[in-house]
Amino acid sequence: MDKITVAKGNGIGPEIMDATLRVLDAAGASLQYDEIELGESVYLSGNTSGITDEAWDIIRKNKVLLKAPISTPQGKGYKSLNVTMRKSLGLFSNVRVCKSLAPFIATKHPDMDVVIIRENEEDLYAGIEHQQTPEVTQCLKLISRPGCEKIIRYAFEYAKQYNRKKVTCFVKDNIMKLTDGLFHQVFDEVKTEYPEIESDHYIVDIGAARIADTPEIFDVVVMPNLYGDIISDITAQISGSVGMVGSVNVGNSCTMFEAIHGSAPDIAGKGVANPSALLNSAVMMLNHLGQHDIAEKIANAWLKTMEDGVHTPDIFNDETSTKKASTTEFTDAIIANLGQVPSQLAKADFSKHRPIKLHQAKRAPRPEKTLVGVDLFADWPGTNPAEIADKLQKMCFDGIELKMITNRGVMVWPKGFDETFCTDHWRCRFQRNNNEPLSKKDVAILFANAIDQEVDVIKSENLYDFDGKPGYSLGQGQ
Repeated sequence: MDKITVAKGNGIGPEIMDATLRVLDAAGASLQYDEIELGESVYLSGNTSGITDEAWDIIRKNKVLLKAPISTPQGKGYKSLNVTMRKSLGLFSNVRVCKSLAPFIATKHPDMDVVIIRENEEDLYAGIEHQQTPEVTQCLKLISRPGCEKIIRYAFEYAKQYNRKKVTCFVKDNIMKLTDGLFHQVFDEVKTEYPEIESDHYIVDIGAARIADTPEIFDVVVMPNLYGDIISDITAQISGSVGMVGSVNVGNSCTMFEAIHGSAPDIAGKGVANPSALLNSAVMMLNHLGQHDIAEKIANAWLKTMEDGVHTPDIFNDETSTKKASTTEFTDAIIANLGQVPSQLAKADFSKHRPIKLHQAKRAPRPEKTLVGVDLFADWPGTNPAEIADKLQKMCFDGIELKMITNRGVMVWPKGFDETFCTDHWRCRFQRNNNEPLSKKDVAILFANAIDQEVDVIKSENLYDFDGKPGYSLGQGQ
C-alpha cells in the first residue's frame, strides 16, 4: 500500500479530483490518501504562501503528491504556489506527453506524439524583479550549468527509457548568448554521451512555429522554463486539448503529479469539467509507484471511453462524439470500461516502465575569474546621452575610462542615433584599456565618485573574464 498526498485544489479541482479518486479506487489501486489544503483558501486565511507548514511536512514525508489545479487570489501580490512548490521540492523536470487521439478527438495533427520536457527551477521563474527607475522594471533570467545538465540529461534518459528516437533543444541563443547559450552548450556536450539517439536544435521561435505546423517531426523536446511553459500548452492544445494532458514534476526525492490546466472557476460546480488531465497524471503516478498493471487498466479504460465517444463538453465533437457527458457520467463510463482495451487506438503497455534515476550533477572545476570592468546602471531623467556622459567621465580615474552608454541595450554613446528612444535607465560601462584588471576598491571609488557627481546609481554588474573569456555581453553596436 502506497501512501500519497492529495490536494483537491480550487475551482474545478475538487470535482476532477473526486472523479480521479473514484477511478483509482474502482481499478483497485493500492493507495492510502493524506489530504492537504492548498491555494486560495489558505491564502485568504492570512497565510501569504498558500501552504501551511503541516502540509509541507506531509508532502515531504509521503514523497508523492497528486495535485488538482489551485487558484492564487488576483491583485494581492501573492507569489505563485505552483512555482514555489516546484523549486522548494527540487522538482527540476516537468514532463508532458502530448499524443493525438485521432480520429476520436478533433485535431489537425493526427500523427503527433510529442513529449515536452521543461526545466522547472530556473530562468525568469526565479521571480527576481525590481523597479529600478520610474520608467523601467527588471526581471533576472538565471540559468545555471548544473540546472541545464540535470534537465538535458533527463531528456536523453527519458528518450532512452521510452525508446524515443530524437531529442530536440529549443533556445534563443542568437539573442541571449550567455544564458540560452549555456543551455545550448550543455545540450551539445551531453548529447555526445547518447550517440544512439538523434539530436537537433531550433531557435525557439521557429521551433514553436514548426510544432504548431508539423508536430510530427518532433519526438522529445527539451527547453528552459518559460519556453517550456508556453510551448507545452500549445503542444497539448493542438494534440486535442489541454484538458486531457497529464504531467509529472520530477525531483530526486519528491514527485508531483498534476493537470496542466488551471482551476477554471467559470465552470466550477457545473458538473462539466473534464477530469482526463488529472486522471492521466494519476496514471503516471501509478507507474512511478510501480503499480503498472493498474496504470494500464485505467489508461486502457480511458482510451476505450474516448473511442466510444463519451466526451465531456470541452472535447465534444458532432462527428465523433456519441454522448455529451457530465463529469460524473464520464467517470462512470471509464469505470464501466475497466478491464477493456481500445480497438483502434494503441493499447497502453507500461510493462517496461522504470523510474529514471539521475546521478547528482558534479560541479566543474572553478575557472580563473578576473574583474575587468563594471556596468553601473543610472537613473537619469535626461534625454541627451552626451550630458550624462560628461558627468560619468568626471568619475574616471587611474586609467579607468567610460567605454560606452547603452539604453535598453542599444549603444547611445559614444556613437548613436538621434532617432533612438531613450528611457531614464542608462547602462554605463567602465573599463581600462586592453581589459586590464580592476580591483573591488576601484569599483567602490567609482560609486563614491558617482555620489560626488550626483549620478544616481541604482544597480551594478561586475564584468568578469573566466579563463580569459568574457563573461558578459557586448553592448548593441559595440
